[in-house]
Amino acid sequence: MKRVLIFSLTYQPFIGGAEVAIKQITDRIDPSEYQFDMITLRFDSKLPEVERVGNVTVYRIGATVENPKVSDRNLPPALKRAKLLFPFTSFLKALSLYRKNKYDMTWAMMANYAAFGALLFKYTHPSVPYYLELQDGNSLEQVRSRQPILRTLWFFYRRLYLKADRIKAISRFIEKLTREVGYEGPVVVIPNAVDTAKFSASVEGELLWELKNKYGKQHGDIYLFTASRLVLSRGVEDVIRALSHLPPHVKFLIAGDGEDRAKLEDIARKANVDDRVIFAGHIDHADLPAYFKMCDIFVRPSIIEGFGNAFVEAFAAGIPVVATPVGGIPDFLFDPWKDPEIPSTGIFCKVRDPESVAKAVRHYIDDPQLTATIVKNAKALAIEKYDWNIIARDMKVQIFDVLTH
Repeated sequence: MKRVLIFSLTYQPFIGGAEVAIKQITDRIDPSEYQFDMITLRFDSKLPEVERVGNVTVYRIGATVENPKVSDRNLPPALKRAKLLFPFTSFLKALSLYRKNKYDMTWAMMANYAAFGALLFKYTHPSVPYYLELQDGNSLEQVRSRQPILRTLWFFYRRLYLKADRIKAISRFIEKLTREVGYEGPVVVIPNAVDTAKFSASVEGELLWELKNKYGKQHGDIYLFTASRLVLSRGVEDVIRALSHLPPHVKFLIAGDGEDRAKLEDIARKANVDDRVIFAGHIDHADLPAYFKMCDIFVRPSIIEGFGNAFVEAFAAGIPVVATPVGGIPDFLFDPWKDPEIPSTGIFCKVRDPESVAKAVRHYIDDPQLTATIVKNAKALAIEKYDWNIIARDMKVQIFDVLTH
């Protein structure tokens, strides 16, 4: 049995696309072949220091508070310090665990504080393969502007990439970023995925009726839908503003919460469409398939996007998608006008352009045949290329088996 040590800033219950990917992949790897351990921040005093989650033994370290909100803007000082110290505390924890477990490789999730811990371990254990996974859709300039300290520490930041024995990017866009940093080693492009069986399964009529009743959907209404953390980089505000260019029976249901919710509510009021915008708050991921099927068009005009699991979830659920051609989205979304030679799987809108969002929505409303074709193509693509079973197999063959041979 091979042993893999994962460095990740957060893990369940504080999850995003990267953390979902870890669990979905490790759950599908035979535990008689690979055993996974993880070092992550604890944050919440109610969480155990050591816990078995699926096929991962999670070791939580660092300061804690009660019921924390884990976002950069809301972290209390003690948790901010824990995050800043994580490169060193995770490295020390890795040394302790290695004495017992003799890991065959390390896995750093994202080029952040977690990867610095893995980098320090690589310097002290050069024979242990170091694998870096990249999921952030920010350009290098955006990373530098978001983290000004990196301009000073650029030499060390580059080492997160350059010392890796292998890098995985979840999109071709991110693959290009690794080359811009100067990495010349092997890069494998393996996307994220979705549980296509779960999202494509039918939903009970009674549940759909309950949701429609809960959110006021009447006969003839068209509900736009997005599932996202409520931050302005996801373009939710552009969908809100697009409503003023669409008929009154088009409304917008938003699943998710985040630090910019109050700003989005204010944008809806100023655009005089607050009666057509519904903030559903946090929705458990397990409940999302019913929301997709209750609504009519999935819209997320992102400004940045490493990959975008929610788009492929919409594909599998069978509702049409409006998106922007940024980051990793063009890897799987093919527009009938921009990509006429490829079977269409969605419609692109422009970045930061509410009128363009409205125009894309109207294409679906006005052309049912086009909509049906796009939905059929998108669902087939999701099942063929973006199921977690396929991705876990590719990870085993192209990453784990190669690095631990």
